[in-house]
Amino acid sequence: MPIDPEKALGAEAAPVRTTWQATDVILYQLGLGAGRERPTDPAELRYVYEQGLTVLPTFAVVPGLKAIGDPNDFPGIDFDLSRLLHAEHEVRVNGPIAKRGSVTSTTRVAEVWDKGKNALVVLEVNSADEDGQVQFINRLTMFLRGEGGFGGEPGPDTTVAVPDRSPDHTLRSSTDPAQALLYRLSGDLNPLHADPEFARKAGFEAPILHGLCSYGVVGKAVVDAALGGAVERVRAYRARFSGIVTPGDVLTTSVWEDGDRLLFTSSVGDRPVLTNGVLEVVV
Repeated sequence: MPIDPEKALGAEAAPVRTTWQATDVILYQLGLGAGRERPTDPAELRYVYEQGLTVLPTFAVVPGLKAIGDPNDFPGIDFDLSRLLHAEHEVRVNGPIAKRGSVTSTTRVAEVWDKGKNALVVLEVNSADEDGQVQFINRLTMFLRGEGGFGGEPGPDTTVAVPDRSPDHTLRSSTDPAQALLYRLSGDLNPLHADPEFARKAGFEAPILHGLCSYGVVGKAVVDAALGGAVERVRAYRARFSGIVTPGDVLTTSVWEDGDRLLFTSSVGDRPVLTNGVLEVVV
């Protein structure tokens, strides 16, 4: 059935309560590779040791995604899940995330765009504390293959142009061959990231790394290199998933300082894997 934007726009899912402890944060950050190469370096240890634990802003994806069920449960949306691609992701944080906490998350359909043959649906997850104060927001853009043509608006051009000059920072982030097996313990148990036979049936030579793992790996690298690890300066972080990362790949990230933004792209060799990257900071 085609997407019906009149029914879908603004539709909300039932609230979901999520609680996390310091060990959940540590597991997530170990899954990004924190502490792997320099386990006793204080700059790395603060991500993986409960004493003085620092929480990366991308940890917001863990409780945020637990609030998203089956997108087909929203009225006006009906598609084959095998035709879904995670196209872009953004997190917005209201200050540093606590190392232990609890939020109630509400998911709504924020945008629906008709791209001709395909469609884009943006889900927004607002996560609030017990006082009702929003702590962080996840915006997940779903690219639905073959689900366009319903007569809707195409939406704005969200392409981010990087400056026509050499980057201010060039970063290298290695991934581990077993990294997907660790990262999946933070909640994304899709067999595509663990089961070789499943991956081959999906058209890949081997299991691939979670897109949100690459997203977190690069986010950590940018925060560490360009902000000196000052997570409290981050207000938002977004990127477009443009290519596949295989566990063991090395990501090269180019970063341009642009006022209150850090613009970045990331690649494996000459293959772009994250584009349209923007990290908004407090200057």
